[in-house]
Amino acid sequence: MQLQQSRHWRRAFIDGSIHMTPLNLAVIPWGILAGSMAVEAGLSFWQSISMSIMIFAGAAQLVTLGLLNSGAGYLTIIISVFFITSQHLLYGLTMRPHVKNFTTAERLSIGFLLTDELFAISAAKRQPLSFPYLFGAGFSFYIVWLITSLCGIVMANFITDLSRLHLDFSVVATLLAIVVPLTKKVSTICGVLFSLIVAVVLSLYSISSAIVIAGVGGMCVSVLVSRLLKEEK
Repeated sequence: MQLQQSRHWRRAFIDGSIHMTPLNLAVIPWGILAGSMAVEAGLSFWQSISMSIMIFAGAAQLVTLGLLNSGAGYLTIIISVFFITSQHLLYGLTMRPHVKNFTTAERLSIGFLLTDELFAISAAKRQPLSFPYLFGAGFSFYIVWLITSLCGIVMANFITDLSRLHLDFSVVATLLAIVVPLTKKVSTICGVLFSLIVAVVLSLYSISSAIVIAGVGGMCVSVLVSRLLKEEK
């Protein structure tokens, strides 16, 4: 019985890792960019790698490093990171029914590994969201993030201007890899298109809150269209 459970745990762990593979590949340039930016911000080798180990939030890490480079204060950085990562509260509430029977240690580990990418994998529901499945997906992504961040840190010490490699395209590539597979309903498509158009138009007029306005507006449009069409949840 115990051997069968061990095999089931290992199989689910491997399945989670395999299903995360496309996103693992998409985030490679992003991890390199985060590692190199840490060095450019004046952090030491161990400070740079520790940041990737402890924070494990790509957008938050990049914004923090960008604000450090611009000389922003700690309060500004904390507030900015809080709002940037606030969607994780919604992720947690959405996943609560699936993890409520996990042990405390299991819930904490999934909470630490919960990223946009892990939430996308869970939303796809390719198989039951057991702990080994979610842990396998999240842990494989974590390992790739650490390895690529380390590569970025090392590369920054040998390549003086990594910006010419245009690694920032990876942010868009990763988000597209998350959004496209989840865009299956009419309401979702309407919300995505609304956000895209609004973000582009507002950015052309140099409105600083363009992304926030576009994101919130897109969610409202999706909810409205979903209710009008009476889509199933």
